[in-house]
Amino acid sequence: MLLKLIQQMQEFIDEYNINLIHAIFIGFTILIVIFGSLMNLIEQHLPLCIRQSFRYGKHCHVGSRDPLVTKLEVPKSWFKHFYVFAFTWSVLALFLVLKVLILRAEAPEFVLQFLDFMAGGAANRKVQVDSTSALVVSILMTLQCGRRFYETNFIQIFSKKSKINFSHYMVGYIHYFGVILALLANTEGFVRDTLPSQFSYAKITLLQYLCVFIFHFSWTQQYKSNMILVNLRKNPQTGEVSTEKHLLPRGGFFNLISSPHMFFEIVMYAVLLSLLPRCTSWYFIVFWVLSNQTMNALLTHKWYKDNFKDYPKNRRALFPFVL
Repeated sequence: MLLKLIQQMQEFIDEYNINLIHAIFIGFTILIVIFGSLMNLIEQHLPLCIRQSFRYGKHCHVGSRDPLVTKLEVPKSWFKHFYVFAFTWSVLALFLVLKVLILRAEAPEFVLQFLDFMAGGAANRKVQVDSTSALVVSILMTLQCGRRFYETNFIQIFSKKSKINFSHYMVGYIHYFGVILALLANTEGFVRDTLPSQFSYAKITLLQYLCVFIFHFSWTQQYKSNMILVNLRKNPQTGEVSTEKHLLPRGGFFNLISSPHMFFEIVMYAVLLSLLPRCTSWYFIVFWVLSNQTMNALLTHKWYKDNFKDYPKNRRALFPFVL
């Protein structure tokens, strides 16, 4: 029975050309949709270990705790670690893209071997991203990772008592590792026996300029939303930290939705997909980001309504006027 199941999975993988990158984000999406749906629908009937593992931050599990799961928890402030990694990894990718573009040469052999290993072999890697689009997306990803690195390491105020499951911590590393890998694996110059096309500003289309504008707007609004949350914990006169409590945010897009920072995360990844319409891996990435942010936003929205009796009734969880 097990051998038959493995054989069927292998046939499915071969038929749809699924590589390690696809498998990672498909797996993440399936897990978050299943467990997120269960948490939002029948949480009270789930085992304690699942409830405690899934929840973190303001909507962390309250009550009796599973001893094993508790041992697997780390400080939420460790979020800053994988943004150090993400920023470093995105800068390295941008450097490689620029080097390949400037030299108009194939990527170094060790890079090609690494991509072949991670993305299912040289035969499975096809050009799906032109070098101009790769450069634009690399710059935008570096800006996003750089800003999140700055926020989490120098601005964000983490509660000393707040914990996350170690699995959440590791997912952060895997996510950013996979996102950059998915870009490089199918870009001109990073696929064997291909060379990057010559860069020219004239090759950037009006649609791409529009995507960059939307990305910048979302990038800015996410920062403003995060600053609203940070300032809730500061004394407005002195600027010093005055509390670690989760208070009711107001202003900006918080007047419309409970989690504007999550909403704009989805928008930014959707924009990046619009810049990479032929890149198969990025569809899996966007599905994962959409499902993850949606499930977290629903839990956050429920927490706000449970803890603030005067919570504005017009606010939606994630998408203005819709959900």
